[in-house]
Amino acid sequence: MVRKHFGTDGIRGQANSVITPELAMKVAQATGVLFQRGDHRHRAVIGKDTRLSSYMIEYAMVAGFASVGMDSLLLGPMPTPAVAMLTHSMRADVGVMISASHNSFEDNGIKLFGPDGFKLSDEVEAKIETMLDKDSALKLSKPADLGRAMRVEGDRARYIEFAKRTLVRHLSLEGLRIVVDCANGAAYKVAPEALWELGAEVFSIGVEPDGFNINRGVGSTTPLALVKKVREMRADIGIALDGDADRVLIVDEMGKIVDGDQLMAVIAESWKEDGRLSQPGVVATVMSNLGLERYLHGIGLSLARTAVGDRYVLEHMRQHGYNLGGEQSGHIILADYCTTGDGLVAALQLLAVVKRQSKPVSQVCHRFEPSPQVLKSVRVSAGKPLEDANVARAIESGRQKLGSSGRLVIRASGTEPVIRVMGEGDNLDLVERIVDEVCDAVATFARAA
Repeated sequence: MVRKHFGTDGIRGQANSVITPELAMKVAQATGVLFQRGDHRHRAVIGKDTRLSSYMIEYAMVAGFASVGMDSLLLGPMPTPAVAMLTHSMRADVGVMISASHNSFEDNGIKLFGPDGFKLSDEVEAKIETMLDKDSALKLSKPADLGRAMRVEGDRARYIEFAKRTLVRHLSLEGLRIVVDCANGAAYKVAPEALWELGAEVFSIGVEPDGFNINRGVGSTTPLALVKKVREMRADIGIALDGDADRVLIVDEMGKIVDGDQLMAVIAESWKEDGRLSQPGVVATVMSNLGLERYLHGIGLSLARTAVGDRYVLEHMRQHGYNLGGEQSGHIILADYCTTGDGLVAALQLLAVVKRQSKPVSQVCHRFEPSPQVLKSVRVSAGKPLEDANVARAIESGRQKLGSSGRLVIRASGTEPVIRVMGEGDNLDLVERIVDEVCDAVATFARAA
């Protein structure tokens, strides 16, 4: 089935264009009908980030849920992992996060969670898509059975306590100077408060959301503001979250950016030493660096690769019993604690290693030398370039040139109309040349389409 609405991470697009109130209401209605199981009072937990359109989508979804007899519990601005946790903790039937993650304020999205706190499977999303196109499947409730909506009190404190409890008892961050960048997004209150309560000296940026500035010049996708602040404050570490706080990047005390691959390496080695890995390996995507794979092999661990998207990482983890996985972009999934990526919890695990080793972050986080990696995107508005013969020849030629010393990954983005081309290998000049050749072939197709 061709996916009309759902991408690799829920539904996403420009607010009031792709993501309209009508669509949001229908998604709520379809999800509400699908998840009304049993005779109890049915409830949906709804969280959001700080972009302006989140109000519009939130109220549309409340109307949708109410119209099919489901109550809505409104969290306000909260990280995606907090919504997942609270959905399960509050015994809700479904969870909703209104966010476009790291995108700019013009975009928004809808992420859905089941009662177990996990993102919905492709099969369940397919059922929702089918229902969206069939109004007869959206059975409205009688007037006496309509749902209600209420604001949840104390949700922020509950999530902060949850995050703190992922650390060993009595561990203190006292003595650490931490800069945290909340991207003017969903974690702008909870992340600084959690770090402060653990004893750190905290300096915050990206904590003044106005509806328009989410991810603008701050956050994990644009970490230069954090680099500058770490150097200015002579901090020990910088922590950058994205708009919905399900991903994290680190800046060490020297101002060097540390990505998700290095974080996975640190946590994997620490958990291996403590006997905490449920399987002798880590799950990552095809985009993770070859250097990570080589490093893990060197310490006796494997690297399983999946398609891009933290949902596919988690799916593989659940099927094969892994408790650690993630993405180079900073989605780190710690299955002992979370049902999705959690930027704050991942950062706390790193800080625990820093405290235990009593070493600078630059030493703790430099586990391997990354292989040279080049990533470029080509916008394609129509057609299927990956099925084009000329594009296929360019890809096959590139793979033959790289041989066993590198990798070439080409994929269509699940959130934007672009083809992403990633190449890596020991010879940077060769990698750049191959990536350019493939991009040129895709661009030629796009111009002709």
